[in-house]
Amino acid sequence: MKMTVIGGGGVRSMMLAKSLAQNAEELSIDEVVFMDNNEQKLNIYGELARQVALRIYPGWKFSLTTDAVEAVRDADYIITTIRVGEDDKRIDDEKIALAKGVLGQETTGAAGFSFAMRSVPALAEYCELIRKYARPQAKVFNFTNPAGVVSQTLRDMGYDFTYGICDAPTGMLRGFAKLYGVEPEKVTATCYGLNHLSFFESVKMEGKEMLPVLLDDDRVYTETDMRFFSKELAHKFGCALNEYLYYFFYPEKAVQNILEAGVTRGEVIRDVNRHMTEELSRLDPGKDFDACIETYVKWHGKRSAMYMKNETKVCRPEPFTFDLFSRDDGGYAGVALQFIRAQQTGKPTEMIFCVPNNGAIPGLLDTDVVEISCTVQPDGSYTPHRIREPKELPMEIIRRVKLYERYASKAIRTCSRDDAVTCLMVHPLVNSYSLAEELVDEYLASNREYIGRWNR
Repeated sequence: MKMTVIGGGGVRSMMLAKSLAQNAEELSIDEVVFMDNNEQKLNIYGELARQVALRIYPGWKFSLTTDAVEAVRDADYIITTIRVGEDDKRIDDEKIALAKGVLGQETTGAAGFSFAMRSVPALAEYCELIRKYARPQAKVFNFTNPAGVVSQTLRDMGYDFTYGICDAPTGMLRGFAKLYGVEPEKVTATCYGLNHLSFFESVKMEGKEMLPVLLDDDRVYTETDMRFFSKELAHKFGCALNEYLYYFFYPEKAVQNILEAGVTRGEVIRDVNRHMTEELSRLDPGKDFDACIETYVKWHGKRSAMYMKNETKVCRPEPFTFDLFSRDDGGYAGVALQFIRAQQTGKPTEMIFCVPNNGAIPGLLDTDVVEISCTVQPDGSYTPHRIREPKELPMEIIRRVKLYERYASKAIRTCSRDDAVTCLMVHPLVNSYSLAEELVDEYLASNREYIGRWNR
């Protein structure tokens, strides 16, 4: 079986390679290709990923390439994790929004629409290559942000072999497992909503419902991804909350904290990546492997420690580490591997990912892409778990953001400025026609080299 990663020169490639290598034998993955159009990054981070993989599982073919056709040729599964415009465009996206007092977060905020404007055309080109050159039943797992808008738009364009994946829901469940000393595979949940806008109405450990206990446990609000919320807010919703909901429930605090910090998340990441890339460029991943790992841990640790810190003023409690042979928790690769595991082992599996609603959440369209608990069958079919009585408060914000995503998809597919204005106008973090007009015009100008001219 051949697995391809488009965006294999990203700084998280090493962790992805570790996860793939540890599961390669069980899942019959005998060939892996990491592709990136940034040759410098591919030669550093892609090669470091290759060294990691071969040290864990020497018995497979692992190659690097800048040739997209060769990368997807005969591929069975493809992971897409690209950043069109790289870190500098992310910074532009964030600052354009912040200058107007609007949150510039690249997935939940207005900046997410700008990112999607660049991401979708590039991903559509890859999807066309996949249709032409990959295996007939190939599946694409998209991790490119903003995963909600991107997944919706790709599906609306007819690429029904694409699935949105995110590691936030599974990361939260692993945090609960660790807090209570339970094996991660013994923690299950009923999750529904949208990408970075999901709610957990049930969390079970070893089959026992634990949500009421979790919501009352003070440690949950200091030691898990719920650290950004108050206990009172969680009880108001009666659910465990995806960490990205912070931006919807505390938007004025997020904007003020970023302005006080004087630096955006994009600038933090750009600076860390520049320093890390500069140091790694002086090392040979094959000959200086240990030194490369030490350098990577140092700089990625700085990046990890700053995750959501400027926006929330809350630090992650645990330092970043990388142990080559410790059992991997999967990350976003783990979500993709869960799907593959069902097909390879012939056993249905439960997972949370982004798929068409198909009636699972009342009040949404069947074609709306949602983030939801699903059962995946060995033949690759999936069934979203029906949410029979979704709570009123979660559904209010889910419906509003889904309306934004529908218009965002339409705007990107038709290159329509008018639909772009509508999508940001209804976005709860913009909620203004005049601001939407200003933001759209600035984003269109900023992205012109990537998207060309749009219709009025």
